This record gives sequence, C-alpha cells and structure tokens, in this order.
Amino acid sequence: MESSKELIPTKSSSAFKKQARRDQITGILFTFPAFLIIFIFGIFPIGYSIYMSLFNWQVTKGPFIGDKNYLLIFGSWWNLLVLVAGLGLFVLGFFVWTRAFQSINNGQRLAHIAGALVLILGGVIFITGWGMMYETGNKDFLNSLIVTIYYALGTVPAEIILGLVLAYILYQDIIGKEAFRIIYFLPYITPSISTAVVFQIIFSSRETSLANTIIGFFGIDPLRWRFEPRPVLNLLGFDVSGLAGGPSLALVTIIIFGIWSFVGYNTVIFLSGLGNIPKEIYEAAEMDGASKWDRFWHITIPMISPVTFYLTLIGFIGTFKAFNHIYVMRTPSAQNTVVTTSLLVFDRFYKANQYGVATAQAIVLFVIILGLTLAQNKVLGERVFYG
Repeated sequence: MESSKELIPTKSSSAFKKQARRDQITGILFTFPAFLIIFIFGIFPIGYSIYMSLFNWQVTKGPFIGDKNYLLIFGSWWNLLVLVAGLGLFVLGFFVWTRAFQSINNGQRLAHIAGALVLILGGVIFITGWGMMYETGNKDFLNSLIVTIYYALGTVPAEIILGLVLAYILYQDIIGKEAFRIIYFLPYITPSISTAVVFQIIFSSRETSLANTIIGFFGIDPLRWRFEPRPVLNLLGFDVSGLAGGPSLALVTIIIFGIWSFVGYNTVIFLSGLGNIPKEIYEAAEMDGASKWDRFWHITIPMISPVTFYLTLIGFIGTFKAFNHIYVMRTPSAQNTVVTTSLLVFDRFYKANQYGVATAQAIVLFVIILGLTLAQNKVLGERVFYG
C-alpha cells in the first residue's frame, strides 16, 4: 500500500511542475527578443548571402546556377578537397608533434618522427592543392588571400609585442604615465579615414614628404611608398618578384598605419591585465633572487596570457575584415599588392555589380575567419594560464 501511495502525484508535486513550466516559459519570453535580434542581424544575413551566391545575381536576381560562383574561386571541388586534406594532415602532424614533447616514454622519438612525416606530407599536399587551385581558380581572389595574410602577419604580432612593451613601461612608477596612456590611446579613437588621409601625405612619393625626408637623413634615396608594387625584399636587392616575394612597399605602409592605429588599444588592455597580477607574487620572486627579466618572463607573461590570447584572437579577425584605411590608402600604381579580400569583395559588389560572385567570395572569407578563430582557440587556448 505504501508503494502505491508513492506513485500517486501529490498536490504539491503537481503545483511544482506547473511552476517549473511557468519558469521555462518566462525564460523563453525573456530570451526571445535577444534571439530575434541575433537572427535578424546575424544569422539571416549569412543565410541570405548563401542564397544569393547560388544565383547569377547582377543588380537583379538572375537564373539559378548552383555552385558555379564557388567553382570560379576554386576551379573545381577536387582542388579544394586536396587543399583541405593537406591542411588537415598538417594540423594532425602538428598535434602529434606537440603531444610528443609531453611524453616521457620510449615512444616519444617515434611520435616525433611520425609527427614530422605527417607535417611534411600535409605541407606537400597543401602546396599541391594550392597550385592546382591557382591554375584553374580565380587568381584575383587567391592573390587577395595572400595579401590579407601578409597584412595580418605584419600587424598583429607587432601590435601585441609593442602593446605589451608600452604597457609594461607605463605600469612602472614614471612621471606623467597617465598622460602617456591617453596619448597612446588617441590613434585608436581617431576616425581611421581621416588619419589614413594624413598617412597618405606622410608616405607620399614626393621627395619632400615626411617619410622620404626622414630616410634621407640616413642616406637612403626617396621611395615611392604607397605607389610601389615591388616587394620589400626586391627593393633590398633580392631577386624576387610578385606576391611570392613578400609584401610590397605599398602594403608595408598600410601595415605601419594598422600598427599605429591599434597598438594603443592593446596597450590599454594589457595595462588592465597587469593591474590584476597580485604584487605579492613579484615580491616573493624578488625575495627569492629573481631578476626583473625572470619576473617578467616567468610571472608577467604567463599571468597575462588570457589577455594576450584575447588580443591575438580579435587582432587576426580584425585584420581579415579590415577595410576603411586600406581603401583610402591604396593606389592604382600598387596594383593588386594591396587588395585584401575585403576590398576585392567590395569591388566585385559595387564596381562590377557581380552580386552572386561577391557573396560567394564573402562566404568563403567568412568560413576562413571562422576556421582561423577555431584553430586559434584550440592551439592558443590550451596555452592560456587562468590562475
């Protein structure tokens, strides 16, 4: 009898279930506006872009062409498959290689060899896939990816290093550090288009421009700066040409502007990270005889790794989406050496009126940014020290 009574729901349990359902409905009603905003301004534009990329869309909607806009980029899906397979093997080899250093058993050397072989194999397959894609795909789009990578690799590491150094200096007890903090942050809050116009004048090809005047003091002949399509290595005397020779001088001037614009932001964020490090840790290390360099390398760097991870993540995402200052500072003389993927998509959309092609290129760029973000989160996230 007692067991049968336990199976009969009581009035209190029924009321509890009703209250739980009311709470669920209330939670859904409270979160629905946020979900609706995310859907309208986030998910729907991406979905509609995918829809547009499947049509021959030129100002007005044309016939359905399926994946042809994407095939214009890759040449064929086989090219993309080879490229992705090579990249996947490269990532797998890197994973095996790094895990081998954490092993202390006899299989460590074997893991090193296996990781190295997979790395090399992945690299060879990736290069093969890229070559096949470059032969039959859209060279303008692939060149723009190379330019974007040059721009990202030229700006983000420099912004991180300079931002950390400036933050560490300003964190010390120096006179006027509050004023310096404001000064370093000014480039970030200044409209990028107006400052890009100023940089146009600074890096003009005229002999009397500020940049040429400065290098003139060191006996260097005037340079064309924003108008120079040749790679920097070529200007230094190396026999290289094209995008394979590295970034052009025109792109380097844009990289300098990017560093100048965002290093102040990184400095402020690093300062907040340094302020959260307990001073007792530094005092204990100093009592144990640790030098300033030891304290910086073994305490400061690990303790601000979450800040470094955050700035690196948003830095690479931002460089792949950069547009305003690059659009203002580019010149026809620089040719395609300063055309990033964002600019190429803009030109396809607004100048060539190829809406379908532009949206397909934008979707590919979105996938690349998403993949890069996930890869950074996996690789760098494991090295972050959260205390």
